[in-house]
Amino acid sequence: MKLRLALALLIASVPAAFCQGFEASVSGGESYIPSKSSDIGSGYELKDGFRLALRMTLNWKRFLGHEFGYGYTHTSLEATSALTGGAASNSGLAAHQGFYDFLAYALPEGSHVRPFACGGVQFTSFTPAGSYQRETKYGVNFGGGFKVKVKENWGFRADIRQYNMSKPFNNVLGSTGRLQLYEFSVGISFMM
Repeated sequence: MKLRLALALLIASVPAAFCQGFEASVSGGESYIPSKSSDIGSGYELKDGFRLALRMTLNWKRFLGHEFGYGYTHTSLEATSALTGGAASNSGLAAHQGFYDFLAYALPEGSHVRPFACGGVQFTSFTPAGSYQRETKYGVNFGGGFKVKVKENWGFRADIRQYNMSKPFNNVLGSTGRLQLYEFSVGISFMM
């Protein structure tokens, strides 16, 4: 496991040797799950929650970049009233996510405001509260946002993204179909 982690870090750091700019950011916001996607089977639904994301961006061309990140989403799993005899029952659900995105900027590096579009892949591990069991799903994501440079090395960003993957717990709850999780977040960035 340690060897795989070291190899992954080495491979991820190779583009840094050729990049023009580096950014590190932390963002917070909301995760939204539309009602058509929230039903995961057997009378259970996923609810909206909060999201925290850490991102590292390597801008290697004037209009292009790569972004690697970690996202934590805290949502809840709600049993419908039919299962609980009238009252809805909630239990916490954590979703840990690793992702990669390719970024395309509308304005070149050095601009004070940089709108961008992004797309990539991710894995998401769902862990119910009080459990050591988790289920990992793989998927794609896309979205966009903008970055604003406020001072020489500091700025802020806003992101809207959709993460699309198969629904979790299909072996236990019989869920089918795709889960669409939306991120609406704002954050601060350190830029070099």
